Amino acid sequence: MNVNVMTHPLIQHKVTLIRSVETGAKDFRELLEEITLLMGYEITRDFPLEDVEVQTPLVKAIGKQIAGKKVAVVPILRAGLGMVNGLLELMPMAKVGHVGLYRDPETLKPVEYYCKMPTDLAERRIIVTDPMLATGGSASAAISLLKEKGAKDIQLMCLVAAPEGVEVVNRDHPDVRIYVAALDEKLNEHGYILPGLGDAGDRIFGTK
Repeated sequence: MNVNVMTHPLIQHKVTLIRSVETGAKDFRELLEEITLLMGYEITRDFPLEDVEVQTPLVKAIGKQIAGKKVAVVPILRAGLGMVNGLLELMPMAKVGHVGLYRDPETLKPVEYYCKMPTDLAERRIIVTDPMLATGGSASAAISLLKEKGAKDIQLMCLVAAPEGVEVVNRDHPDVRIYVAALDEKLNEHGYILPGLGDAGDRIFGTK
């Protein structure tokens, strides 16, 4: 199973808080943004650097800057929206696309209802966000859609994942790197992650 589980103590501490049934929508949103920002440090670790001259108050110096890699953040609606601001805090110049998919409650298969992307996907590193990687169907379908539109460099960032979902994305898209804050035990008969954290979309937006 090809997945990167982020074990930083701050991430793990905040994941425990966000799982709790006692955590309300306001705190859930804030924790999700904080965890995403912390995960963002890790997934951008391999960004290429180049030398640049900078004038300090005293002398000229050679510093480092990110070398021309453009980024697009693509949340899977609606829960993926909760992870966008954390990444934009780190990369304010990133473009944001949107993929709308819902899971059919009978078949558990993804159904597309919206897609709007930057025009230059082929030139960008794409970070797909979705708090939950459950069956893997929605994430795999979203990645397929991005590839159809020219995307080549894709990463998937999730808060919590089930092994079943990781295996589906690994099988369908072996070139896509998966980053998660927690790899949970399994799915239940309704396709929810156990122990999980419930329905992320409902908890972000205070709906049922």
